[in-house]
Amino acid sequence: MSGGVVDTAATEAAEAVAGVVAAGAREAAGVEALLAAVREGRVPQIPALVADLDHGQRRACLPALKALRKELREDWSKEGIAARGALLLAGAGCHAGPAGAATWLGGRDFAVRDWAQQPALARLVEAQPVEWQVEVATRLAARPAPRWGWSYYPMIEAVVRRTGCEVPQTEAFVRGWMDRLRSGGGPQPTLLDQLRADSFTPVLLPRVFELADIGGLLTWRFGPRPGDAWPEAVAGLAAAGVVDRATVTDCCLARLLRGGKPADQRAFLEVLRALAPTPEEYAARARDVVALLDGLSVIAGHAQGVLAELDEAGLVEPELLAEASAVVLFRAEKKLVRAQLGWLERAARRAPERSGPVVLAAAQAFGSADPGVQERALNVVARHLKAAGEAVLPGLRLAAEALNPVHHRRAGELFGAPVGGGDDDGPDTGWDDTLPPAPAPRPLGAPIASAAELAMELSALLAVEEPEVAVFERVLDGLVRQAHLDRAALVEALQPVRRVHPWNGVGRWHDCEPRDILYVVAAVAGETPPQQLWGSLGNKGHSRLRGGDNTVHGTVLAARMEEAAWQVTADRPPYLLATPTDSSGALDAGVLVERLAGYEKAGVTPGRADLCAALLRVGPGAGAGAGARAGARAGASAGALRDSETLRAAEALGSPAGRWVAHWLRTGGLSGQPSERVLFAPGRGSRHGHHYGKRWWEDVRRVAVAQPGIGAGPEGPDGERLGPEFRALLEGTEPSMARVRKVGAWPWWPSVHWAAMLPWHREELAARWLDHVAAGADRDERGVGRMLPVLAEAGGPAGLAVHLVVAYGLGARHTEDRTAAVDALLVLAARGDLDGGLLGRELGELAACGTVKPTRLASALTPAAGTGAYATVWSVLGAALPGLLGAAEQPVRGLGDLLALAADCARRSGARGPVAEVTATAARGGSSRVVKEARALRDVLAG
Repeated sequence: MSGGVVDTAATEAAEAVAGVVAAGAREAAGVEALLAAVREGRVPQIPALVADLDHGQRRACLPALKALRKELREDWSKEGIAARGALLLAGAGCHAGPAGAATWLGGRDFAVRDWAQQPALARLVEAQPVEWQVEVATRLAARPAPRWGWSYYPMIEAVVRRTGCEVPQTEAFVRGWMDRLRSGGGPQPTLLDQLRADSFTPVLLPRVFELADIGGLLTWRFGPRPGDAWPEAVAGLAAAGVVDRATVTDCCLARLLRGGKPADQRAFLEVLRALAPTPEEYAARARDVVALLDGLSVIAGHAQGVLAELDEAGLVEPELLAEASAVVLFRAEKKLVRAQLGWLERAARRAPERSGPVVLAAAQAFGSADPGVQERALNVVARHLKAAGEAVLPGLRLAAEALNPVHHRRAGELFGAPVGGGDDDGPDTGWDDTLPPAPAPRPLGAPIASAAELAMELSALLAVEEPEVAVFERVLDGLVRQAHLDRAALVEALQPVRRVHPWNGVGRWHDCEPRDILYVVAAVAGETPPQQLWGSLGNKGHSRLRGGDNTVHGTVLAARMEEAAWQVTADRPPYLLATPTDSSGALDAGVLVERLAGYEKAGVTPGRADLCAALLRVGPGAGAGAGARAGARAGASAGALRDSETLRAAEALGSPAGRWVAHWLRTGGLSGQPSERVLFAPGRGSRHGHHYGKRWWEDVRRVAVAQPGIGAGPEGPDGERLGPEFRALLEGTEPSMARVRKVGAWPWWPSVHWAAMLPWHREELAARWLDHVAAGADRDERGVGRMLPVLAEAGGPAGLAVHLVVAYGLGARHTEDRTAAVDALLVLAARGDLDGGLLGRELGELAACGTVKPTRLASALTPAAGTGAYATVWSVLGAALPGLLGAAEQPVRGLGDLLALAADCARRSGARGPVAEVTATAARGGSSRVVKEARALRDVLAG
């Protein structure tokens, strides 16, 4: 018996152990099954597999899932993408804590696709406890979300509607709600009907007024039916009582008062117009409406119209008219200013007792930059001055001091006292302009002294989209210097930067740019095989820095960095020769000679690309230092340089490179090229345009320049020539359809680094960049003027090409490009390089071609004159008016403004002498603005 009992106990123990083992095997099998399904991307099976696991098994899966997540992060194969979707679900289900689950779901590596919208995730979430669901949904809704592609809204919405929890009001959830309303196919109710039926609407609609970058969606029409756009839908909801009308109106006004992007402002204005507040509703919010007068032009115009109607209806206090005028009459928009003066006129006629405040308010327009506006304001004051009484005269006399001198005599007669000095008021400044000081280039600074400093400078270079010339040149030189001193220490110092910014090569559709200095950094670290570096030099097909669409400037940059990459791995010169001495890219000849002397002493042979770049950066006057550059530009000959100590030191050099540099300095280097004015007007071709894009050049009449190019370039004493990459910078140029196509295909526009390659040849740069700048005027492209101040500050002659690009810039479509052109104009004038007659004649020709519009030219030159450069602006306008008036057979918008500006500048600068076209225009009949301003200018020029 005792043996039987023992056997039974042993059997039971064995069975228990076997049960435990079997249970463990089943648990392990469940875990492995889930992990296998994740690796194979079987998304639909994940919810069921997770449900089969208990709490411990799910927790046991997490380490493996996290490891798999790291493994898949850079796997963009079809299988890897599918596995990542399955991983999203499995990780969310295996996190028992809602905080961990929300963090897992909100990872950036899961945000690039719409895995969260798969039904499998909805099933997995629905199987969890209600508290888990609510907290995960709340946490996900509160996380910052990308502007596009946030896919968690359907899951969160399902949780909210299923559990009845509080509706999230975060920006991500509100945007998701708005996107959801416009999604779906087939027949759908109107947007208004959808919003009316949605329980979220009363909660979320007020939040819409707080969102930024929402204008595009608010103005999108979902369909042709009424109520299928947001403004109509919001108005319909307010009318139906779904949302409180007063609340929505206040929200809309508050959003407009807050400001923001123009597209958003216009969209919310459409909502306000759709709400159509009654005069009583507007009157209760009159102060908010007055505040809108300081906003976007279209917003201010709407507010002005509303306030004028309220004033005529007697629904606001009279003082509001003066407050509104104080804001509007100082705006630049003539339409608003004239409307305000009209409002003042009507108010005085309707209630003569208000004439005093009216004329004082109108007098605020005396400070307008537009003489026409000043004249209109003066007319308003003159008509109501008698009713206003003598009490307003002191204030009017004070305000009249801001009038243009052309109105001084009339104002003195009206107000009973001389204004601005009376009849003895002569020219303000004569021909002495108030011009900004001529800008001087900043010295480059001392070379980088240590590997640690170099790593910091490199990080700063890579942190910006377009680093400064000084930053790039110092870093490139620093890499060569520090590799020469201690390459191992340099590699160690650069390691943190290389981890953040690995070298990935230049894309096929990209140009070589300063950020590609990482190629040299990779060479320092030994990541680029020496044979590949050697094969890349002069061999475009094997270069990792030269993409298929490299510009000639990108090719020069690539040649310099390829050579530097070879140097840091091979001969390791102590420094670079071509590093400029100032921020413009110019290189002092004395410094170059000193560097070459150091090379000869160390027995180092200069790199070919480095030497060519250095020669192009040495210009006339550079050998005498930066202080002599202005004299060189003004026409000082190279003879002064021949007798200098720099030339004698260069003649003492014995290496081939030294002899070439001495010859270059002795002969004056690369001479400037003549520019020939040509017209590019290809007209319509025989072939029809491609239906994917318009052959835009067939409609263009573009004034351009042609230059012969340098051909093989100047020859050195031993037959040396500039490298082909550097000669390509100055190849011949003339307008042609092939050139237009080529320039239009450039992946990048001109940059400061391009200008720094030829710091003494701005005329040549302007000729080759003219197509880009011209596109800002005849094709309305944006950003084309940003290089104009750089060209103006560069060295070399300023001939036809430079003046022509400034002319195109003054006629550019966008304000920032015209502002850049004005800066260039003032820089040229301050340095004595501006030929006002040449620029004016080119403007007249461009106006005749229809390229430069008088409105744009007036908006550009008016602030230029406002700086005090009256004589400069008159020198341009005086030469431009014959062409502008001769081309204006019909009334041209903006021509009156230009004539008024010309009259003001001529008077202030003391200009005299008739202009035939002005005299002819003044002799015409009628009282148009152009004729009136021409008569005023004629009288000024007559003395």
